[in-house]
Amino acid sequence: MTLHNCAPPAAALARWLTDYPSDVDNYGHLLLEQDCDCDDELIADLVAYFQSAHADARAFFHEQMGIELHPDADAPEAHVTYPTCLPSITRRGLFGEVMAGMLTEHYEYIGKHTWTIPIFLFRFHEDAEAYLFALARDEERKREVYGRRGSDFLALALDDAGDVERVIAGEAKWRKKLQPSVVADLMHGAKKRNPVTNELEHDGKGIWYQVNRDIPAPHGLRQLQRLLREVDPDGYSAAIAKLDRVLVVKNPEPLPRTNLILLSGGDVPSRQARDPLIPWEDVPEEYTAPHDLQVVELILKDGDDLIDGIYDALWAI
Repeated sequence: MTLHNCAPPAAALARWLTDYPSDVDNYGHLLLEQDCDCDDELIADLVAYFQSAHADARAFFHEQMGIELHPDADAPEAHVTYPTCLPSITRRGLFGEVMAGMLTEHYEYIGKHTWTIPIFLFRFHEDAEAYLFALARDEERKREVYGRRGSDFLALALDDAGDVERVIAGEAKWRKKLQPSVVADLMHGAKKRNPVTNELEHDGKGIWYQVNRDIPAPHGLRQLQRLLREVDPDGYSAAIAKLDRVLVVKNPEPLPRTNLILLSGGDVPSRQARDPLIPWEDVPEEYTAPHDLQVVELILKDGDDLIDGIYDALWAI
């Protein structure tokens, strides 16, 4: 098992995206708009980061499936590999989570912290493991895959001694078309018919609800700590010890937190350039958590082609 060890492709991000950052009080907003077409060069520039993000889960899942990763073990016929063989909609969800990491490590967010992702938590995607295990033994077992539970994304801010100063945790969502109704459903929950008024109303269980009610130290921190103990206990000894104090049930040590919301997806004709999906001038009134908030909007013109190009190319170029 390996740590995540690939820096964001800064030159590719500068060529690919135009950024419009802002901040007010404890709220940061970053609008990113696609500035160049998806091509083989861009895909090649992004692949290394995606491979690093998925490397731990790839080794773990392949061991669970009983499939060798060594090149000499490749059979002439195609076999099941992670994450390439996951369903299309699942790969799009994974894309959003990896992009959350890449953008967080590259751009300046609210508070100007330096964020580090020691390792991505993809190995805890239980349904993906079950799906691939069955598919490796029966190619007719294709189905949709449930998403990973818990925070979509976690990163740490470490001091010079390797101690954890702050955590950033968030939701990363991909939608093919980011039109207003889709964004409203994401943020406020799916619409259901009110039995009293007979009107369709958001159920209130969207991203705002999830972010506002999350516990201060999310479960993903325990998963991250377990991985650090397994992969590099000496290099992350200070962080592991700090998380022990943060994750106790009684009288936990407080850990400052930033919440991240990443909305990524396809542009629509009704949206004008520089027009955000979530207002940036003031802290959104729907946000009631006591932590800093960072919203990132990643607006793409050919996102489907890019995602398929990246995931088809993993460990192939």
